[in-house]
Amino acid sequence: MTTVIEYVKPSDLKKDMNETFKEKFPHIKLTLSKIRSLKREMRNLSEECNLEPVTVSMAYVYFEKLVLQGKLNKQNRKLCAGACVLLAAKISSDLRKHEVKHLLDKLEERFRFNRRDLIGFEFTVLVALELVLYLPENQVLPHYRRLTQQA
Repeated sequence: MTTVIEYVKPSDLKKDMNETFKEKFPHIKLTLSKIRSLKREMRNLSEECNLEPVTVSMAYVYFEKLVLQGKLNKQNRKLCAGACVLLAAKISSDLRKHEVKHLLDKLEERFRFNRRDLIGFEFTVLVALELVLYLPENQVLPHYRRLTQQA
């Protein structure tokens, strides 16, 4: 048996994917692989904190909106990801005080930033999202489906 598909090293595939993404979205300062990595961290953290898939889906939508606006850079990417998870958890979950504290602890530990910086940055993200935290179903559902199929 033979194959007609040529083997490509994962590093070359990643490089090509990032270049294609950069051509399509030149205003975005992060690579596609970095964006995917941050979203994976957001999902893992949310699972550790027992957040619902719909909460993670909302956080993804907030995060992607910030990415498409060109608001993310190397310095603020982790704060943005953390703020998106925190805002989504506050909006979509019925968290108690100790659960919010646990989430903040995990965010601090996972993304290695100061809690004060995160709480301050939360408002910056809220403004960038134009205070629109309730999302239409058609924006959340694709992420939700993918998350529930992966589980």
